[in-house]
Amino acid sequence: MQKQIWPITSAIHNGHLHIGGCDTVALAAAHGTPLYVLDEATLRGAMRTYRAAFDATGLAVGIHYASKALLNLALAKIVAQEDLGLDVVSGTELLVAQRAGMPMDRVHMHGNAKSQAELQRALDWGVGAVVVDNLDELAHLAALSAGRPQPQGILLRLAPSIDADTHAHIATGGSGSKFGLSLTALDAAAKHILATPSLRLDGLHAHIGSQIFALEPLRTTLKVLVAAAAYLHTNYQITVRELSPGGGLGVPYTSDQPQPDLGEYATALAQTLRTGCAAHNLPVPRLTIEPGRSIVARAGVALYRVMGRKMHGEGEAVQYLHVDGGMADNLRPALYGARYSAMLANNAAAPAGPPVDVAGRYCEAGDVLLRGASLPPATPGDLLAVATSGAYTLSMASNYNLTPRPALLLVADGQAQVIQRRENETDLLARDA
Repeated sequence: MQKQIWPITSAIHNGHLHIGGCDTVALAAAHGTPLYVLDEATLRGAMRTYRAAFDATGLAVGIHYASKALLNLALAKIVAQEDLGLDVVSGTELLVAQRAGMPMDRVHMHGNAKSQAELQRALDWGVGAVVVDNLDELAHLAALSAGRPQPQGILLRLAPSIDADTHAHIATGGSGSKFGLSLTALDAAAKHILATPSLRLDGLHAHIGSQIFALEPLRTTLKVLVAAAAYLHTNYQITVRELSPGGGLGVPYTSDQPQPDLGEYATALAQTLRTGCAAHNLPVPRLTIEPGRSIVARAGVALYRVMGRKMHGEGEAVQYLHVDGGMADNLRPALYGARYSAMLANNAAAPAGPPVDVAGRYCEAGDVLLRGASLPPATPGDLLAVATSGAYTLSMASNYNLTPRPALLLVADGQAQVIQRRENETDLLARDA
């Protein structure tokens, strides 16, 4: 077992994979498959490691969990308990934050196409900041906020024209990105905000992508933000109080991917911020980071039942294992070729056989969860466990082929709690008129 990929409580007992003190084979028998399991110890441990790493820098730092990676009421409550903030991108994500008891001043409202209703909710509920993506949104927000007794704090999202070394579908800071204001639009935005008493420019934001392992693009992003803050200070006498270079720190999904050091990450950002502010004679603002994947990915494990095998001919090697889930609960392999690690949860100590591909059940040729997986020879009824499945799986799940979305369990100290129930046919037909 590659320990940096599986939850920190993972163990093998009598050939079965255990997580959070729970036998995954028993969990699958009790709750059905596909089934997602979230380890509370791994989740809280990641949050506390982030807090310790950035507290050690001596800066004022806000750590906002990026809810797009995975969000539900139970998870939002844990985020609030661990004293983190929350980034949301829709009115419903904001509703989850509110129902979970998250203080609204620790919530940032993101999104490049927020509706009027979403902006209105953010204003009415008093979010800590609306992260403004474009000039049209700024005009909408100015109109909606007019006449309010207290100005709404905003961050301007900038497009820093930095290409992160990651897949094109998760690169968000390049010159052609759909996200953020170009630096040439900064003047227009500043003038509009200064002319709008109901808005207050608190800071600047950027996010260049996800699954980033090199620190230099993240440092460069922060340098661009510091330079933009200096420009606003010089030309408009605006003192920026918060800078956010976003999130995007990578996590290993396979043994050949590195494990980033959070201490090095925190130190690199802190040094860059202090040096840049000193060079521009600026006060050091609050630093806000937005980890999502690196908080929740390792905590999650997906469980699938092996339904059948495909062989080229009788007696020949198995080409595919067919499982009862796939791209409807984990789109990442089909969407951008994401790779995963797996084991047979009911035969975890057995030696591996020849490499095999693991295919999902859905009507797409690209629905293949794993290529060349190193697994013991499997037969129908075996239980497949896929590691590092906490992020961007259930949050992007669909009902393709009219299949229900899986249940999600939170496990800790030998106890399993259903925090999202499995959908059923009644749920799937409820919207039909």
